[in-house]
Amino acid sequence: MLNKYIDSNYQWDIEYFGHPLTGITENSKEVMEALYEKKEEKEWDFAVCLTDLPLFKNHSLIVAEANEEKRVSLISLPGLGAFPLIKRIKESILLLVQEMNVEKSKNEDLMSSDKNHHFMRKLKFNQLSPILKDISDEKDSNFGVRYTVKSRLRGGIRMITGMVRANRPWLLFPSFIKILIVAFTTGVYALVFPTLWKLSHSYEAMRMVLVSVIAISLLVFWIIMSHSLWEKRDNRYSNYLRKLYNGTTILTLLTTVVLYYFILFVFFIAAVFLLIPMDMLESQINKPIGYSSYFQLAWMATSVSTFIGALGSSLENEEVVLSGTYGYRQRQRYELVREAQEEKKEATQEKKEAAEKKKEAADRKQEAAEEKEAQV
Repeated sequence: MLNKYIDSNYQWDIEYFGHPLTGITENSKEVMEALYEKKEEKEWDFAVCLTDLPLFKNHSLIVAEANEEKRVSLISLPGLGAFPLIKRIKESILLLVQEMNVEKSKNEDLMSSDKNHHFMRKLKFNQLSPILKDISDEKDSNFGVRYTVKSRLRGGIRMITGMVRANRPWLLFPSFIKILIVAFTTGVYALVFPTLWKLSHSYEAMRMVLVSVIAISLLVFWIIMSHSLWEKRDNRYSNYLRKLYNGTTILTLLTTVVLYYFILFVFFIAAVFLLIPMDMLESQINKPIGYSSYFQLAWMATSVSTFIGALGSSLENEEVVLSGTYGYRQRQRYELVREAQEEKKEATQEKKEAAEKKKEAADRKQEAAEEKEAQV
């Protein structure tokens, strides 16, 4: 795609690796400066950083930045939203490389092809239609072009959905297997007693919905408390960022728990159809029933089993659960950056000591030579 849409006169060699770059930050300047150092170290022509950090400028969500002079750029994944993420990443990378490729961007031949013109027009107007393009005139600025979400509402929706996507809630679901088993076995046992049958047909639809919401909310709350996922005040990042991380954690777990609840509901539908004869159910309820009665009973069993069986349980593989939260990943970045700085400092100190020893050895050699010359 780089050959096709940017420059076909060169062989593009793509190198990718993961690196924390910076610790905990909401300032794009720190990311861009760290990226430039890495680019110079690797001797790259261009560098594009993909980060799951939400970045802001004057409370506006930053989607992407590019510095034509330093040939570095970044893409904040939360700014791209949740779907279709891969397609947006590809298009954004191409657009940023085009912005950094100063010589080629000045060449009108890039737009001579109708296909290229259509593609670049699509990138600039369709893909980034709700996004404001800001061009910096300051020479000391860390960016040349910045894309920010113009609307606060659209920016908030993009950011939250993008951050939840970055947490990858589907990876948390295998950790729910233990809770799922406990809840299902508890619910199947409860299905044996007619009390649950009568309750499911006595509750109105709104009450059933309320019970489901409470059950799901309590499970989310329990997981946060039992695994210490709630971010407390930390001087390393702002209070707004802390609230943002906590909100994203709640939505990530809520997404996973809703999926868990739905799968549990499907299991109970199968159990109800298998274990409870329709005539027996009708004799206990004392009114005509249909197949919808089975769905009501499965719905009630799902909520009750979540209350009784799931609460008090803990998720398996706590490392996976923690890695699905922004605060934990940010602390990991901070520790990695701190360790890298300490190692760099130690290496500099060792280099300095080695230079001093070398100088001392040279001085001793010179003194020995002078003494020998004086003796002669």
